[in-house]
Order: sequence, then structure tokens, then C-alpha cells
Amino acid sequence: MAGSNKLAVITGASTGIGFELAKICAAEGYDLIVAADEAQIEDAADQFRRSGGDVKALQTDLATLEGVDRLYELVKADGRPVDVLMANAGRGLGHGFLDQDFNEIQHVVDTNVTGTIYLVHKIGKDMRTRNEGKILFTGSIAGFMPGAFQAVYNATKAFVDSFAFALRNELKDTDVTVTCLMPGPTDTEFFERADMMDTSVGQAKKDDPAMVARTGYDAMMRGDGDTVSGWKNKLQSAIATVTPSGLLAEAHRKMAKPGSGSS
Repeated sequence: MAGSNKLAVITGASTGIGFELAKICAAEGYDLIVAADEAQIEDAADQFRRSGGDVKALQTDLATLEGVDRLYELVKADGRPVDVLMANAGRGLGHGFLDQDFNEIQHVVDTNVTGTIYLVHKIGKDMRTRNEGKILFTGSIAGFMPGAFQAVYNATKAFVDSFAFALRNELKDTDVTVTCLMPGPTDTEFFERADMMDTSVGQAKKDDPAMVARTGYDAMMRGDGDTVSGWKNKLQSAIATVTPSGLLAEAHRKMAKPGSGSS
């Protein structure tokens, strides 16, 4: 069994919000098991080790049940209970739904939804058995808006936001807490990977991922149900809850339609 520190598991930890979440956990004295679907996870792990803790890294496809099983096997081999699970792995996809490649569509759904809830199902059951643990989902304020020209991604985040609240309620009589971090547009590789750099939202000023991660970590440690990072995003999410879906879809269209960004 490695180390005597508490153990945090973070998915999608190679870049962006997941990287910053893992960095915070390392600085707070957690040992880490980090996973992502790209080789960069090894470089990220080297940076996390600078905090002095034990870090295990795994490159695995978190869009597949087999890939999640590999991560869970690594967790079980460590021999310690998971104190913190940060289900952060996610993928985006821009352009009109009917113009997208369905294999890419399926990868977004399988990463953001299937792989996420499969991992939480496995580690969450272990937490419930011992009546201890913290789960942080990375949802999105995108889940409040029908995402014209980003339809599948927004729909998956609506699922994650809703699922996190439901699971939190199911576990309310236990000492397992569930928190949903709902960031707005954040300065990560997300928009480039989603082929959205020619859109208004792709070119707009974005939030600092370190700030977003700190907001989520602190909310998780308090046991909050949800947290929206940044005052502009808080305002946008509040407006979205009272705005008709058709108007929200039209507003999202102006942000996400290809070619909507300034040349």
C-alpha cells in the first residue's frame, strides 16, 4: 500500500480544470491517482509530484467501460479508500449536430456521461459502504442552456448537473457528499479541441482554470451541493433559469455558430 496520506482520484487531469484540481489536491497533502486519455498525463503527474506526495498516472480511454475499469483496478491495487473523487473528464464538440461525425458525437456522450457515471457508480459504492468520501463533478453552466451549435455537449452537461443533484439527494443521510462545479467558458484547450476557435465564445475572454478549480475544491470541502464560478456566470445561470428555452437557444446560437467570432 502506497503512502499514508489521503487519496484523491482525478480524471481529465492532464490539462485545464482537471490539472488545476489535481495540483490543489497535491498541495493540500493528498496522494493522487490521475487519469486522462492522452500521454500528457505523465508530464502532468511529474508536476504534481513536486508537492511531495505519491502520484500514480494512467493513460486510459475514459469513454469506454474497459478504460474506466483499468482506472478502478489501479485504485483497488493502491489498497486505500478514495477520500476524494473528482469526475472531471469531458469532451466538447462544436458545429451543427447534423454536420458532426457521429463517432465524435458518441465519444462526447460516452466521455461526459457513460464513463463519468460508471466511475462514480464504482467508487461511490465503496464510499457509501464505509460512509465517507467526497465526490466533485465538473458540470457546466452550459447545462442550463439549449446549446445551438454545441447541442450534444450542452445536453451532456445538463445530464451531469441534474445527475449530481439527484445523487446528492440519494446520499443525504450518509457522510458522502456530492458537489457539482459549474464553470462558464474557461481558458483551457476545450474550444480548440471542439473546433470552436472561429466562434464568439471561442474568441471571448475566459475564466482562469486555477480560479475555477479553487472554487470547486473549496465548495467540495464545505460539502456544498453546487457552485458556479465567477460572478458573470452566476448572473448568466440565474437568468437562464427564468428565460424560455427558445430564447436561450437563440442566444447560444450567436455565441457558438461557426464564423460568429470576429475575423
